[in-house]
Amino acid sequence: MDFVSEGPGAIPLWMNGHAFLTVCDSYFDVTNPLSGVVLHRVPLAGADEALQTVAAARLAQPVWAEMGIAARRVCLHKLADVLEEFAAHFAGMLSSETGFDEARASGEVVAAIAALRGSAVGETGVVGLVVDASRPLAGLAEAAAPALMAGAALVIKPSPKAPSAAYALCELSAQVDWPGGVLNLLQGDSEAIKGLCAAEIDRLVYVGEAALGEKIGELAKTSGKPFEMQTQ
Repeated sequence: MDFVSEGPGAIPLWMNGHAFLTVCDSYFDVTNPLSGVVLHRVPLAGADEALQTVAAARLAQPVWAEMGIAARRVCLHKLADVLEEFAAHFAGMLSSETGFDEARASGEVVAAIAALRGSAVGETGVVGLVVDASRPLAGLAEAAAPALMAGAALVIKPSPKAPSAAYALCELSAQVDWPGGVLNLLQGDSEAIKGLCAAEIDRLVYVGEAALGEKIGELAKTSGKPFEMQTQ
């Protein structure tokens, strides 16, 4: 989907079960690290977009929680099934944005499917989930699945370097009829994270390399938000 008439296509946000088109002042070019080719770009969202995605999650969370754990498990398994159907497509997206070889990219998808089919149960609430580019799909699924199983609604903030798999996973959730607002996607960088911290989330979770996580933890601490770091 394009935000502008010229330049590479832009990957939108995701909110309430739909792509959310917004025009931002700045965009980040998503580049193939091996070829240097610009693949597409993402809007660098800020506080306003963060508030909107969190509001969508806040509205959806009670409905998702009231479905019960058995129904949520069915939803997660359906998402895993359709992800498995599109495994080659997801592996290709991961390779193009991260430079992963075929085995590593395919392993990312396999690990994500296993996480969605897992039985771990975390904490409920409205969760901001920040994921770096080291494991953009598997890291996301491994952190998201226990929270979703517990009844949490999420706002995912993927790395602008590798945003496609997270967006495509949100699209698949709509394909298998998840309630809108359970999964939301906020594109951007530090301003988007600051926006999440300022919004009505119950906690912020970071998945990735420790150096970046420490910086994000400081943002959460400044805003008084509970913070959890899951290093890779």
